[in-house]
Amino acid sequence: MIPFSPPHIDQKIIDAVTEVLKSGWITTGPKTKLFEKKLSEYTGAKAILCLNSATSGLEIMLRWFGVKEGDEVIVPSYTYAATANVIIHCGAKPVFVDTNNDFNISIEAIEKAITNKTKVIMPVDFAGYPCDYDLINSLVSREDIIRKFTPDSPEQKTLGRLLILSDAAHSIGSQYKGKQAGSLTDVSVFSFHAVKNLTTAEGGAIALNLPVPFNNEEVYKTLCIKTLHGQNKDALAKMQKGNWRYDIIEAGYKYNMTDIMAAIGLVELERYEAETLPRRKYIMDLYSQKLSKYEWAQIPDYNNDSRSSSFHLYALRIKNINEETRDKIIQNIFDKDVSVNVHFIPVPMMSFYKSLGYDIANYPTTYDSYSREISLPVFFDLTDEQADMVANAVIKSVEKFINF
Repeated sequence: MIPFSPPHIDQKIIDAVTEVLKSGWITTGPKTKLFEKKLSEYTGAKAILCLNSATSGLEIMLRWFGVKEGDEVIVPSYTYAATANVIIHCGAKPVFVDTNNDFNISIEAIEKAITNKTKVIMPVDFAGYPCDYDLINSLVSREDIIRKFTPDSPEQKTLGRLLILSDAAHSIGSQYKGKQAGSLTDVSVFSFHAVKNLTTAEGGAIALNLPVPFNNEEVYKTLCIKTLHGQNKDALAKMQKGNWRYDIIEAGYKYNMTDIMAAIGLVELERYEAETLPRRKYIMDLYSQKLSKYEWAQIPDYNNDSRSSSFHLYALRIKNINEETRDKIIQNIFDKDVSVNVHFIPVPMMSFYKSLGYDIANYPTTYDSYSREISLPVFFDLTDEQADMVANAVIKSVEKFINF
């Protein structure tokens, strides 16, 4: 069976983790701080905070900005549940909007959804393909949109407009108009989950690029406290001679990354540009070259003059089919010992969100894309021969159920 997305674990990673285990310092420590520094250098972000997940990063930024009950946060309907769940955790309301044909959030839909209750816009870079950040950043800076903004918290009053909090879970290594993901808007949050291009097993990072008068280093220090129980010193600082005393200055959370995780991330980051991204692009190009010959294949956008994705997912769509036929095609591909997936079941289709009154019928482009989408395997160790087997399994399975 060809798997869908196993991690690339080699001797370099095993050695790096072993070094940390032998060091006696396995929780947040020097490796985590070094990983933050290297990520900041790579992305161009003004400050980076590493955490135990991207979900933690999204939630803590909403809480830092003062998002609360009665507030609204705009999100695309085409995303994973984590994007919306963190809004619920804060007591606020997710306002879903439809997407474009490239799977990313519709700017026109964002504009129509903004009310005086809106506090944050959370675009999602689907499959690591960046949203149109020039348009999103310009939108929140327009005078008519600023007049709708009703700030409540000190952070909201300082910013003076809607916060752009990018769910960049897929996006490490993406570029938009020559700039790296992580430096494209106010705040971006990466995921380093096991299936991501760059993994730390679990893990995530907040990339801060808040405008003046914010001091991003000071915000970083504030977030360090919030993500470690509200404690004013981390374990590394407390270990210094005579520096044991600490204080709890707020009721914080437990979101920190460990040095074991960071050790994996440091190896992954070191080879990311030279090895990981080129290999993933090569595999996606192989698929495109083979599948573009077929009239039924809608090839995904992942590289053009202004945007380059992180090549995280190969989101193939089959033209002129419905959800039921798509599911039959997927089963037939699996029967040929090839693992595929669907990204994603839109959040408004999930039972919890349907119970809140959301209806996928209100997001027709999202549903159309979902109903025809099949994600093909893309991972570092996938061989050319296996990629050819995947493409052939797709072709045979599609042509079994459709006639063009």
